[in-house]
Amino acid sequence: MANYDIRQLHEKLLQILLVFDKVCTEHNLRYCICGGTLLGAVRHKGFIPWDDDLDVSMPRPDYEKLIAHASEWLPAPYEFVCAENDKKYPLPFGKIQDASTTIIEREHLYYLGGCYIDIFPYDAYPDSWLGRKRQRAEYFYLKKCLYLVHRDPYRHGRGVASWLPRLVRKLYTMENIQQRMRRVMTRFDYETANIACSYTDGWHRILPKSITGDYAPIEFEGHQVMGIRNFHPYLTAMYGADYMTPPPPEDRWQHNFNYLNLELPYRQYTPEMRDK
Repeated sequence: MANYDIRQLHEKLLQILLVFDKVCTEHNLRYCICGGTLLGAVRHKGFIPWDDDLDVSMPRPDYEKLIAHASEWLPAPYEFVCAENDKKYPLPFGKIQDASTTIIEREHLYYLGGCYIDIFPYDAYPDSWLGRKRQRAEYFYLKKCLYLVHRDPYRHGRGVASWLPRLVRKLYTMENIQQRMRRVMTRFDYETANIACSYTDGWHRILPKSITGDYAPIEFEGHQVMGIRNFHPYLTAMYGADYMTPPPPEDRWQHNFNYLNLELPYRQYTPEMRDK
């Protein structure tokens, strides 16, 4: 279970979501809560009690508008971080983070920032099965390379386990991989596509845009935010037909962050603080 007060983290994440919702409303941006956050809204009317993150998706055109204008639209201390505005950013999707907090997820995946909500772009897929298969293979190859470039190559020692990440570092840079991933994800036009999903979801979770692109208000922690209108096929694809039944305690996954401080601005963090 969590090694911190998860209720305090939930409060921070909820505030980020509400600020994000306000920005989207004011600037006519489409979005929906997704993944475990949507499951929590349907099953618990809010956070899954043990869940320690919050997921949102946006159609690619709206995601691009957020990238372009986040610095002027988001009030302090909130900021949008992604590969397009931070060359050291190690993920293929963005985050809105609270700069008045500090979080390090894993010791071997060092990226310093504040507590956050994930923002996944919904990107188009081709209609053909073979085309979708090619897209998935190309994306996940680059995603694996991105992980190996970012992580500590000596995480498992200096033997054979270090060879692959060291080789990938010789072949690619973080910036180069991110650029290639962006070209893959934006290869097809979202607005004219029939299929659009988050590329981070698995092969069996590719769904028609008639599902992933149709949104409606849904209750979350006493507030109205946007969710997928026809959530049943989406949640079934993500979690199985029995998604309304909570998993047993041993299967309730949490991060247990390497470092979490909800009172410390991440720009004031020093490595020595992790040992205190």
